[in-house]
Amino acid sequence: MSEKDYHDIPGTVVFDADQSRQGYHLNMFCMSLMKAENRAAFKADEAGYLGRFPMTPAQRRAILERDWNGMLAQGGNIYFTAKLAATDGLSFQQIAAKMTGSTQEDYAAMMLAGGRSVAGNRSKKEQSGG
Repeated sequence: MSEKDYHDIPGTVVFDADQSRQGYHLNMFCMSLMKAENRAAFKADEAGYLGRFPMTPAQRRAILERDWNGMLAQGGNIYFTAKLAATDGLSFQQIAAKMTGSTQEDYAAMMLAGGRSVAGNRSKKEQSGG
């Protein structure tokens, strides 16, 4: 994957064409969870169900460990991975809080207060003075 200008945004994985290709099977797994019978099969044997999709070991591990940021780094699209969260009974707000390392209550309060500050969050070069 080529380095792009927007790879310089701290804490952000931009879902672009390269990410889409990388995460195709991970995202197709997530989309499969839209069907009740697939959710049941996944819940009954998570690792076995994942065997239906030709994913990398890192993608499988991220799913099994519910490493939400790891799924994005492995090509997952947040709107697709939200299907897995819903299967687990989690809201979008709950996984966003987990992804930022905060509680749901703290995350909600931060968002209601206007979100995170842009200071230091525009580029890695900005933070290093480069």
